This record gives sequence, structure tokens and C-alpha cells, in this order.
Amino acid sequence: MTSKTATPPEDTGAPRPGEYKVNSLTAADITASLKAGFADFLARPFMSGFFGLFYAVFGILFVWCLVWLGKIWMIIPAAVGFPLVAPFAAAGLYEMSRRLQTGEPFGWAEILTVMAKQRKREMGWMAFVTLFIFWVWTYQIRLWLAIILQDASFSDFGGFLNTVFLTPQGWTFLAIGTCVGAALSAVLFSVTVVAMPMLLDRDTNFVSAMLTSVRVVTENPVVMLSWAAIISVAVLLSLVPAFLGLIFTLPILGHTTWHLYQRAIPSDEG
Repeated sequence: MTSKTATPPEDTGAPRPGEYKVNSLTAADITASLKAGFADFLARPFMSGFFGLFYAVFGILFVWCLVWLGKIWMIIPAAVGFPLVAPFAAAGLYEMSRRLQTGEPFGWAEILTVMAKQRKREMGWMAFVTLFIFWVWTYQIRLWLAIILQDASFSDFGGFLNTVFLTPQGWTFLAIGTCVGAALSAVLFSVTVVAMPMLLDRDTNFVSAMLTSVRVVTENPVVMLSWAAIISVAVLLSLVPAFLGLIFTLPILGHTTWHLYQRAIPSDEG
């Protein structure tokens, strides 16, 4: 009997079953997406701004609760880490952009209904992933706080700022916290940047959406890291005026993310 060795099929570059094709992106795609996102915001400024306002008010109440509970040390980590859950909060914005693009009429009922339906779909699992990473962020901050600033006491927010920014121990705490936070943010950005709009737009599971999102980042590292930097700077600047800048930046970034997602992953028909 003659034995035959099976020859593996050639890699044609086509996506395997269950995979999605990922386009190559350039800086022009970010520019075009930003223009489209800003246009979506201007098309429905009050509805878009509502999502930003809700997010800002929630952030203010969150910080107030930390002060009330005496968790002064949590204010900066919470303010910095809070935007990590923004992709999930932007689900309504993605739906608005989708309907504006297709010309479908919509009002509050249509958008809120779509958002409510996401609880029974795969986006609920993505929310769990997002909140879990946020929990890891807060836990590791508490850990490094106990290790590095164990002898410090924070009677008020001013005392906490003085300890963190004006002492060698505080500088060490900031350096380590920044590095760990950057790593967690990079992971979360990679698995969610297009996964959230993809789950709203397509009938797929959250694992496939996350893997596709990671592929978009790894195959377009410079462009996607640039987009991550734009998001980070815009959100951090928005936090300065007591979170109120998020009323404008969150909607624009959310609408822009939708258009960037569409440029990154071609439609099933295409």
C-alpha cells in the first residue's frame, strides 16, 4: 500500500469560517471617521448629548460617593479608570449612527429599545469583560497603595494629592500605577474597540467580536494606537471640568468609533 502524505491547503489570505475580513487602515480613515462622527453629533445634538450627560452625571455621583464613604484614595484611580466602561455606555450612539447612515427614522423609543435588547444578546458578556477589567484596575491600585504608601494617611483629597505628587513614595506609586493602568487599558482597548459596535451590528458572539477587534489592532497597530491616544487625551481633558466635558466628547467619540468600525471590517455583503 502506498501511503500518501496530506498536503496542507495553501493560505490564500481569505478569512476562515467564522472569521471576518479586516481592512488595512490609514490616518485618513481616522480623519474621515471623526468628520462623520461630528456630523452625526450635529445631526442629533440633544439626543447625543444626553448620553454624554448621563455618563458625566454618573461620574460626578461616583466621585461624590467615594468622598462620602471616605475613600479619598480612590478618586484619582476612579476618575482615570472610569472611562474604561465608555465603549459599553456608547451603545445608543452606535445605533444612532447606524440609523443616520441608513436613513432610518428614529426617536428615543427606538434607540432605548435597541439598547434594552442588548441585555439578552452578547453585549452583556462584553459588559462583564469591561467591568471585570475595571475591577482589576481598582484592585491593583489598592494593592500598590497598601505596599508603597502604607504609612500615609489621607484625611482629605488635598492630603492625598500632596502625598502622591510631592513625595518619593508617591512618585513610585504613580509610576507603577501608570504602567499597570496603561497595560490594562491597552488590553481593554484591543478587545473592545470594534467589538462593541460589531455586536450591535451583526449576529455574532462576543468571543468572535473580541478576537476580530484584536486583529484590527494588531494588523493596524500605528493607526489604532493613534486612535487610542486621541481617545485618551480627549477623555482626560474632558474630566478636568468636573466630568462635564464628556457631554460633548463621549458622543463624538462614540459616533466616530462606529464609522471607524465600518471602515475596519467590511460589510457581509461586501
